[in-house]
Amino acid sequence: MKHLECEDMELTCNVPPVNTSPKKVEKPSGAEQQTMKVYLRVRPFSKEELADNEDQHCVVIENNHMVTLQAPKGSATMKSSEKGIGVSIHKFSFSQIYGPATTQAELYMHTVNSQLSDFLDGENALIFSYGVTNAGKTFTIQGTSREPGILPRALDATFEYIAGRQYEGMDVKPYLRNDAQCLDADQVKQEKNTKAAIFASFKEECDPFRGSRGSESLSCYVPHRSLSDNHTEFARTATESSCQFALWVAFFEIYNECVYDLLQPSCSKSKKRAALRVCDDGAGNAYVKDLRWINVQNLGEACKLLCFGNKNRSAAATKMNQSSSRSHSIFTMKLLKMESGTVQRMSEFSLCDLAGSERCNKTKTFGERLKEAGNINNSLLILGKCITALRNNQTDRMKSGYIPFRESKLTKLFQAVFCGKGRASMIVNINQCASTYDETLHVMKFSAVAKQVVQVMPNKAVESLSPCLVGPNGKPLVKNGVVDRQALESCASDDELLSDEDEADVSLLPQNELLNMIESLRTKLLAERRRNLEQEMEIRKEMGDAMLQQLMESEELRSRQIEELKESYEEKLENTFEMYKDAIKEHAYINAMNNLEDNYVPLEEFIAEEEKVEALKRQLAQLSSGARPAAVPTVHTSTQTQPSRDFEAAGNDRFKYLHKEKDAIERMCEDKQQLILSLERRLVELSASLQKVGDGFVEKSAEVEALQAKTCDQTKSMEELICQSMEKDKEITSLKAEISKLTRKSPVQAKTKKSLLANIREAVASPRKAGSGRTLKSVRTPHH
Repeated sequence: MKHLECEDMELTCNVPPVNTSPKKVEKPSGAEQQTMKVYLRVRPFSKEELADNEDQHCVVIENNHMVTLQAPKGSATMKSSEKGIGVSIHKFSFSQIYGPATTQAELYMHTVNSQLSDFLDGENALIFSYGVTNAGKTFTIQGTSREPGILPRALDATFEYIAGRQYEGMDVKPYLRNDAQCLDADQVKQEKNTKAAIFASFKEECDPFRGSRGSESLSCYVPHRSLSDNHTEFARTATESSCQFALWVAFFEIYNECVYDLLQPSCSKSKKRAALRVCDDGAGNAYVKDLRWINVQNLGEACKLLCFGNKNRSAAATKMNQSSSRSHSIFTMKLLKMESGTVQRMSEFSLCDLAGSERCNKTKTFGERLKEAGNINNSLLILGKCITALRNNQTDRMKSGYIPFRESKLTKLFQAVFCGKGRASMIVNINQCASTYDETLHVMKFSAVAKQVVQVMPNKAVESLSPCLVGPNGKPLVKNGVVDRQALESCASDDELLSDEDEADVSLLPQNELLNMIESLRTKLLAERRRNLEQEMEIRKEMGDAMLQQLMESEELRSRQIEELKESYEEKLENTFEMYKDAIKEHAYINAMNNLEDNYVPLEEFIAEEEKVEALKRQLAQLSSGARPAAVPTVHTSTQTQPSRDFEAAGNDRFKYLHKEKDAIERMCEDKQQLILSLERRLVELSASLQKVGDGFVEKSAEVEALQAKTCDQTKSMEELICQSMEKDKEITSLKAEISKLTRKSPVQAKTKKSLLANIREAVASPRKAGSGRTLKSVRTPHH
């Protein structure tokens, strides 16, 4: 039975905490408020996916704003719903949904065109693509040479807008996050050389491919005139017709939580790339330090820089994507509006191609790829936490929580945009494969939260948005669009200004007040030194006591561990020895019983056989002794010959019988001897095993003795530390005595503090007292 769950994403959240009720949102004065735009793009199936039966109607587009996800059989969501946990059908709403048949031009016109217009009007904008791996994010942002993405189209529209009004000089460059910097002649020359070196390197890399595969084999977005048909003509005001514009671009990536400049020349395999730092400009805006900004004059130069950066971007093949992006890439444009040599405003437009979230058991990643996947998922998790925290804070301002922008480089860089200093939108890319349904559902739930985030754009005057223009040395030259003449005319160094101020201060004070000030400062200095010294001694003593206590506790713990280890080893050895003894006894008993069962002869039969053997031996001896005399006399008569022959025949038969018995007895004796030998070999083996057990016991005993020796050494070291602590206590006592002596010898006496009103009264009455003091002094002098 299928359940139905509809997640409502049309809630609006209140940023200003006037009323916590979500029913009505009051907009603050002078601010524009709207929810974040979230667009959905569904990737079409590939031939391989159709052959693998991935089309199971998991994604159903209801209309332009609603989509339904149905869990396929075998997915984790379906298994949970069958157990009564969760549901199998989910509905999500978006600002706009684009199906598999949507072209790049249609997507650009309905998603990016409005934000590009804001960018050209001086506002900041951010667009980032989000989705699982192999969902078409990079294709949406960059596209191909035949089907350019939203980034090449945005560049083309920007150059069409500033056509004929471009500032050809390169002496004004973006600085920090929102400021501009004036460059001198040497710095301008360096910028031109850097740009020429990148283009020369790009040409060297692309020439071999151009000769063999043609122009379409290049991953460069050659500007097509068909792009201009998709743009809307942006209106130009009369004031903007006299202005000039300078466009600077930067391209960098966040790989394994490290920032790398993609416009830096590629290093050799043995040399590691230099990572850049994310810093703060002092106004709460994060920026990438030492990031390379390049001035571009046309679309061809911008596309070359984009291709050059893509060659340096981190990518690898996984089971789900042959060219999977292993980093977050950010392409940023900064447009400087200039008039009469002054920067009037500066706007920023960033397009972020996020790496896809993935599960390692499906992508079959390991080693370096596994580390990359972990960092990608971690940064995306922090992005989700920030979006969720923003939404929760806007929903209930009474329980404002911490937003973890600083836990990831990605969220730290775009913190200002999420907090109202720009407009952000998100393009969610998904595929319709049944094998990635669970990951796609997670992406859709994240987009549901993002769509509820309210963005507040303050309506500021143009003058207040003017960047701070700084000189080559980094000092500001322009404030709010007006040149600071005092800053330009001021040529004195800080040391000279400081010396002039010191002389002016000294000349204003009389000599007696200077002496009093010196004495009071000396008193304060001595008191501060005394207090610091006492505090240092107390801290040293506390640290020494804490360290000693820690050493004693660790020593006691180690001793207990050694005793427990020794007892456990002894118990194990005893158990092993007893086990071996029992095994040997049992084995010997079993062997003996087996041998007895095989060769068992009753006692009566054995005694009877022995008696027969003895009797046969005696008969044999008698026959042997009686045969020899019978052969000596010569028989002459037939009566004597016949009995002797009969007797010999009987003796031979008995001899044969006795011989057979003898052989049987010898074989029995040999079997008994072999049994004895096997038992002796078994005893030898058991002796060897006992010897090994004894050797192991000796080794463990040696380890225990070594641990005891180590314990003794640590005890000695602890005693030495105690001695050192006692010496330090003596030194502290002597220092206290010296301090007390210095305190008694010090001629300075602490003066009583007076209130502010008393000081004012004394200052007002000082002329009168001075006059009277002189009169009294002149009168009293003769009496002395």
